[in-house]
Amino acid sequence: MKANGDSRAVLKVRGLHVHYGASHALQGVNIELSEGVHSVLGRNGMGKTTLCNAVMGLVPASSGSVRFEGQELIGKSSHQIAKLGVGYTPQRRRLWPSLTVDEHLRLCAVRGSPWTPERIYDSFPRLAERKSNGGAQLSGGEQQMLAISRALLPNPRLLVMDEPTEGLAPVIVDQVVDMLGRIAGESDVAILLVEQNIAVATAVAQDCAIMVNGRISTVINAKQLSADRALQQRLLGVGRQDEAAALPPRSGTGEDTQTSFEAPPAKQAPEADAPKVPQGRWRYVPPKRWTKDHWANGAPSDSAPLAAAALPRQENLGHDILVVGTFDTKATELGFIRDRILAQGLSVKTVDLSTSGKPSSADIPPHHIAIWHPSGASSVFTGDRGSAVAGMQTAFERWTSQATGIAGMISACGSGGTALVSPAMRALPLGVPKMLISTVASGEVSQYVGPSDMMMMYSVTDIQGINKISSKILANGADALAGAVKFTRENAPIIPAGKPALGLTMFGVTTPAVQGVMKLLEPTHECLVFHATGVGGRSMEKLADNGLLAGALDLTTTEIADFVCGGVFSADEDRFGAFIRNPMPYVGSVGAVDMCNFGAPETVPERYAGRHLYPHNPQVTIMRTTAEENTKIGTFIASRVNEMPGPVRYLLPLKGVSAMDDEGRPFHDPKATGALFDAIRHTFKPSDTHHLIELDCHINDPAFATAAVDAFHEISGHHQGARHA
Repeated sequence: MKANGDSRAVLKVRGLHVHYGASHALQGVNIELSEGVHSVLGRNGMGKTTLCNAVMGLVPASSGSVRFEGQELIGKSSHQIAKLGVGYTPQRRRLWPSLTVDEHLRLCAVRGSPWTPERIYDSFPRLAERKSNGGAQLSGGEQQMLAISRALLPNPRLLVMDEPTEGLAPVIVDQVVDMLGRIAGESDVAILLVEQNIAVATAVAQDCAIMVNGRISTVINAKQLSADRALQQRLLGVGRQDEAAALPPRSGTGEDTQTSFEAPPAKQAPEADAPKVPQGRWRYVPPKRWTKDHWANGAPSDSAPLAAAALPRQENLGHDILVVGTFDTKATELGFIRDRILAQGLSVKTVDLSTSGKPSSADIPPHHIAIWHPSGASSVFTGDRGSAVAGMQTAFERWTSQATGIAGMISACGSGGTALVSPAMRALPLGVPKMLISTVASGEVSQYVGPSDMMMMYSVTDIQGINKISSKILANGADALAGAVKFTRENAPIIPAGKPALGLTMFGVTTPAVQGVMKLLEPTHECLVFHATGVGGRSMEKLADNGLLAGALDLTTTEIADFVCGGVFSADEDRFGAFIRNPMPYVGSVGAVDMCNFGAPETVPERYAGRHLYPHNPQVTIMRTTAEENTKIGTFIASRVNEMPGPVRYLLPLKGVSAMDDEGRPFHDPKATGALFDAIRHTFKPSDTHHLIELDCHINDPAFATAAVDAFHEISGHHQGARHA
């Protein structure tokens, strides 16, 4: 990436301006790329994706020039640009859900290209294992591998990559980084890499361009940026939240009986001491409830905002059921659902999420939702379907997060609509009924449901007209939602509100430890136990972000082992983030990090051939983690715990971390477990509020449960004898 002109440049961008309506997204961008990998870094909303889309002809330029090997790209269509030799891996991958991996590759293969499907399988063995699986049946890492492979098959001279490592486990990130290095080193492909992961961007690139507010502010040597944390902070503001717009809080008072659909508030200045987020990433962080100063002098006495653990009470229930979707294409089906619910005497409002610009018959038309986009409605109605749908998704999620009086939400849609609606459904509080009738509900749905209590129903036929099949399915979905709303109104909450709620994490191999803790805490606390299967940890943290937990005993962090090793029960990079954003008493430990989880034996990746495997049951195979992997696990856990502003007690059971690693058991490996403890000792930063406690016992010994409860009572302000009350 160079500042001066170079006739040999593969990509030369000069004075590029892009507008979305009145929003000035790119403001005179200048970039020059000759060879190798060059990264563009910047926080969310700075214009990075718009730059990629402008290069690919997906958004029109207001002015300026984009030249590829001397040819002007402005004014050319996307397929013309691709034929010239420009490949693109877009954010969110955009795979065909109905095509298999092999069909994707065969469809995109070009005769005479050095990149063939066979070479792709050699480069990404995991794709070879999944070649018969559809695009919608792949994990996030597998989808990203396929998206990269699809772009490589035509043998591009320039490869534009937008966030290729977003949301991937570390082991998959390592593979992608290795792949990028090999592509750049073994071919003449130049790569323009847009990334938020600083470690990735600086590891593979020669230079990094810093994008701020639609402009390239600095071009700097990647090694220099990687080695200088202070420089990262100055150029990128790593760990700050000063770009996030504050959203109005949900009232939660129960006084409103009508749904509130107000316009978005003006942008507010951020808090000066906004909580940190994982190094090298920027994300929206919900407002915190207690500052670090509150905990410096002990637990707050008026901790009511954190103590309540009830689902929505009868007096807090909303008034309106929302029927949402794209009314320009699904008005008949959504109208059928509306009428079915109205016939049961319930109040309904329709919400149109269309981006076509057609007139709307819904109670809440699209432009009322679009104004909730952080950059305004112009970022929704772009004229490009992909960016428009992504913009509407963001706007609707933000709109839902602030709306009050929602009694339930239902939609019927295809794959695109499912991706559009599901984030907003996840944003609704737990206990608010939510139903998504979808064409993709019979496959892997974790990416849509996440940690929420959303119901998904398979549509059987496509959402296209009312017939003898679709009428039954849509009626069942509408009746199910209506029944849930009625039952919730007519019955008391399942969970009482009298006791403060605690989040506990458990796995089968740490059951004795958690049961022991529950027995000691149940007289004074409501113990909510989460199965640590990837989504379990996220579910617990969703409650913490919603202010429904008074503390956590996060004793089973096995999801981090899967995150590091690429297992099926993986956490994401935001694990522990809720406790960083929402200071509260936190007691943690390393339960079951001696294992990584896979499916049936034949699903274990080939790279783990020869490893110590154990058949937990016919559908679950567990793999013993090594000393090297445990070092990564311990370092990740301790570094995240260090960021928690609330009081922390972290427990190390020195005689074992699961039922599998006790002496005489299959996973007993003192060297590997010792590496875990050493990594935590080395990384953990003790303070007045953060203590590391080493226990001469196994995690499933009664002594461990007693120590965990005593540690919680110490930092939560409760008398230690309260557990005997």
